[in-house]
Amino acid sequence: MAAESSAAAPTLPGPSSDFAVDAVQPSGQPIAPGTSAGNTGEARLCNREDRIAKEISPSILRKYGSLFTLTPQRMRIIVDAFEEVLEKGLREQGQIVPMIPTFVFGWPTGTEAGDYLALDLGGTNLRVCLVTLLGSGEYKVEQMKYRLTEEQKQMDGDLLFDFCAECLSSFVKAAIAKGVVHEGREIHMGFTFSYPCDQDRIDNGILIRWTKGFGNPNVEGRDVAAMFTKALQKHNVPVKLTALINDTTGALIASHYVNPRTRMGVILGTGCNAAYMEKVGNIPKMRHLGIPDDCLMAINCEWGAFDSFEHRVLPRTAYDVIIDQTSNKPNEQAFE
Repeated sequence: MAAESSAAAPTLPGPSSDFAVDAVQPSGQPIAPGTSAGNTGEARLCNREDRIAKEISPSILRKYGSLFTLTPQRMRIIVDAFEEVLEKGLREQGQIVPMIPTFVFGWPTGTEAGDYLALDLGGTNLRVCLVTLLGSGEYKVEQMKYRLTEEQKQMDGDLLFDFCAECLSSFVKAAIAKGVVHEGREIHMGFTFSYPCDQDRIDNGILIRWTKGFGNPNVEGRDVAAMFTKALQKHNVPVKLTALINDTTGALIASHYVNPRTRMGVILGTGCNAAYMEKVGNIPKMRHLGIPDDCLMAINCEWGAFDSFEHRVLPRTAYDVIIDQTSNKPNEQAFE
């Protein structure tokens, strides 16, 4: 384990100037040093990895390997701190790892049926899906993906939701043309918004902070469901937003629909997060709502923020510090 450091990253050993290119025969076999390549004059990179391995001494491998090695004692410290932070998030509002109640109550039965729209605004793509639940844990999906540019991740928030509405409108029109969706019918939609939001009901959410490289102004501190609904109305999209959920919550519920043994949804992608079902009685910060203690509610952990800002637990190399400090959200999402 390496101690936290804000020093510049050490320079990795580079290849020496004499091992980038080797001469080869027409057959592809390397030519021994000091021999001629004949009339071909051909050259290519050959066995680069083997040559690099020979150039790097065992002491250098040990030095850099140690930067990414955790002792059992350090792992125990991290696990204990992780558990403490999760429990605190269930007890108190406004925590770095907020343990957000989603107002998604209980598990699906697997018998649910019908046509529903889903729009997923993730870290890399915007995905629009028409999901047909068939019952018995069966379903089918028609979907389109729209690549998000770096510019779209930084433009004004209203423009971002206009883009989402335009993509959804295009998808719905195509579905109507194919006869998959009936014209004139309002379709219910779940909005998968993969960023931490405070919720007091299932169809709203106040964005706490952007993550995953997004930085669109005029969104943090506002109800993203209301912003998207306004964009849908602006573009005359016949869709009713009925649920705002995190992608981890969506993974949890969708997976349980197919496999009732599912107990946790975990995302390891552009971001890192998890959701699980908790008894309301184990969520002290919700007691004032008067919800029965034995009710199950999905909790969106937002554990990617673990050890953010103070950086007391997770080991960080000089490389981690550089990546963090040159990101658009320095000191945030340390675990992620």
